[in-house]
Amino acid sequence: MNEPEQKAELPGNIASDEILDREAGLHRSLTSWQVAMIGLGSTVGTGLFLGSALSVKLAGPAVLVSFLLGATVAVTVMWALAEMAAEHPAAGSFGLYAEMYIHPWAGFAIRYTYWLCLVFVVGSEVVAASIYCKYWWPAVPSWMWIAAFSLALLYVNTISIRSFGVFEYWFAMIKVVTIVAFLILGAALLFGVGFPRIGGANYTAHGGFFPNGLSGVGLGMTMAIFSFLGLEIVGSTAGEAANPSVAVPRALRRTLSFLVLFYLGGLAIVVGIVPWTELELGESPFVRVFRSVGIPGAGNVMNFVVLTAALSSAMCNLYFTARLLFSLARGGYAPAPLGKLSKRGIPVAAVMASGVGLLIAFFLSHFFEATAFVFMIGVAFFGGPFVWIMILFTHLAFRRAHQRAGKSILRFAPPGPWSSLFGLVALVAVLISTWWVPGFRITMKAGPAWLLIMTICYLIWTRVHRETPNT
Repeated sequence: MNEPEQKAELPGNIASDEILDREAGLHRSLTSWQVAMIGLGSTVGTGLFLGSALSVKLAGPAVLVSFLLGATVAVTVMWALAEMAAEHPAAGSFGLYAEMYIHPWAGFAIRYTYWLCLVFVVGSEVVAASIYCKYWWPAVPSWMWIAAFSLALLYVNTISIRSFGVFEYWFAMIKVVTIVAFLILGAALLFGVGFPRIGGANYTAHGGFFPNGLSGVGLGMTMAIFSFLGLEIVGSTAGEAANPSVAVPRALRRTLSFLVLFYLGGLAIVVGIVPWTELELGESPFVRVFRSVGIPGAGNVMNFVVLTAALSSAMCNLYFTARLLFSLARGGYAPAPLGKLSKRGIPVAAVMASGVGLLIAFFLSHFFEATAFVFMIGVAFFGGPFVWIMILFTHLAFRRAHQRAGKSILRFAPPGPWSSLFGLVALVAVLISTWWVPGFRITMKAGPAWLLIMTICYLIWTRVHRETPNT
């Protein structure tokens, strides 16, 4: 048995089984395709359909290079998470792994940081949904849409996990089918198959392919990373997936493959059809494409799709925030009622508490309607790269621990530490670059302060826990 060796590798001699058993009770009902669709549901949202306009503004047609670099970094995270999820399937995912292989502080900080990040992401998605609704009903106040969508999202996240999986599967399928149709139609427009040929002039017009130089590519990569964030949510489904050691790595590969196709293909069509200088931050580039070529009703159809995309992403991210809070409660890092499950195996209290982002979105949209979306993703952005950085750090420790214990693992990343080290360096650079991205300077202002607060909270928790170990 390897248990004594493994205990020696973990902080405080805590056995991994003891940590993993804390999260028992969730129902394992999700199939690998449902897991993959949850991953797509969480990632294919405002990053592609609305936020990509910001990347195009920063990099021009070279946004394709920005997203290709972002995909390369995402691959390193996918490899790392797949290896750890296959070894330790649990809802706490990378938060538990950081606690097991780095330090309990790491598990505490990463889960709370990402919980706050996704709270704001959920809020930004419903704000985006209200922006899409203005396409049809410009006179209706945004706060009314946000209130209605918030109630619907909370309801869907409190039904059974099987029903949630089926619902999200078909919700995400709308995005997948539509994006595929968009890619086919866009290619036909560019190459003149059934339509007047547009060609590739827009790729080099208006300042060339690199109108803002390599610095624009680097800054555009910031939004590219934001667009790929959500891939890690697949790891959290390990606690509710059937046969998680197979389903989760397979779903990670499928999700990332679809994302690369959708983002690179979609943006190639957007900047090829519409001059990048004409894109505006308040409108989806995808809707702008169809409106510009005059296809009857296509703009309405695409607006419906990006609306469902935003709501699907919000639904999946709310799912994950609830699981993070549930994991923290089961570990003793959050109030115990948040770790309780309903008869259907749903952490209802954690879902409702995680809905605070919807309340924040309601407030911001009422008082700061014009800037609410960029502000919310700017606040949320620190958590994403920070979590990816911690996943890669944890992966290095995970590999080292199993190598010392002489225990084999299911390997996805190349031998050695180089893929994780590459991802670490790239993510640190992206995080620093947010200082020069319009609307994102708050990322570097809020992030370090938040980590300091988390450290103080952890120290207080450990002192209280030490004084009252049996309560």
